[in-house]
Amino acid sequence: MPQRTLLFVLFDGVQSLDVTGPMEVFAGAEKHTPGSYRIRTASLDGGPVRTSSGLTLVPDGALTAASDPHTLVVPGGSGTRAPDPRLIDWLRAHGPRARRLVSVCTGAILLAAAGLLDGRRATTHWAYCDQLARDHPAVTVEPDPIYVRDAEVATSAGVTSGIDLALALVEEDLDRDVALDIARHLVVFLRRPGNQAQFSAQLAAQTAQRAPLREVQRWITEHPAGDLTVDSLAARARLSPRHFARAFREETGTSPGRYVDRVRLEHARRLLEDTADGIEEIARAGGYGTPEAMRRAFLRALGTPPAEYRRRFHPAPAR
Repeated sequence: MPQRTLLFVLFDGVQSLDVTGPMEVFAGAEKHTPGSYRIRTASLDGGPVRTSSGLTLVPDGALTAASDPHTLVVPGGSGTRAPDPRLIDWLRAHGPRARRLVSVCTGAILLAAAGLLDGRRATTHWAYCDQLARDHPAVTVEPDPIYVRDAEVATSAGVTSGIDLALALVEEDLDRDVALDIARHLVVFLRRPGNQAQFSAQLAAQTAQRAPLREVQRWITEHPAGDLTVDSLAARARLSPRHFARAFREETGTSPGRYVDRVRLEHARRLLEDTADGIEEIARAGGYGTPEAMRRAFLRALGTPPAEYRRRFHPAPAR
């Protein structure tokens, strides 16, 4: 088995977990299968860097002296907001030489600034997806997945998704059993393939400022199978349907119908992931009424039917 060298790029303002999370995964794989990975860290001049949380990291050396790695890992953090131009130049020159490019969180912004994401699909932390798309129109930004693979380039969303991506790469490089052993050791689930949503329906929308609208949001979440028509929700908020729909959109950034769709989809997803309930039972509990209605909703939103979603995302039983 060939040894794969991994080079983690360090800079002031880097997010420590973007570095240490994936590094623990690859280090665990090396312990499990000696000779599989050689892990190195480097900063521009080889000096220590201070992370966004105040932790000081001491790299193995300077980027200018680093040999071309198999996998180049570019973490994110506040230091990506105004990066050193020399770092972008180094990435532009050396990024294409790596067999595999990986970014964690806003590390994608650095890759994009170096032109390494042009013509590719990518993701980043949900709060920075709009910025990435606006500043780099040649990049196809996908805001929902926790990570995106486009040939030899892999980009992940916020913070802990770097662990998910690293586990997926270990599974690809070695095998699923190794990745599963590492996931168990780190007490994380080996169950989040890339197109799993970054965040819940409730986090995707803003929380309303007015108490009656917040109560409606809570009611929707707790009663996905209830009567969630605009008329019914408006009555609960003691507003006319027209006033309610307008106020809900203004305060949450989405329409009542769209919010209900997201909540129901997430509720059904969780039941598929976490329970052995039948499809018909889940369709009723999720407010879809029939399996066919739920199937159409899954195909429309996720591009996959509920049965296939369960097959891919339901955790395998421990062996």
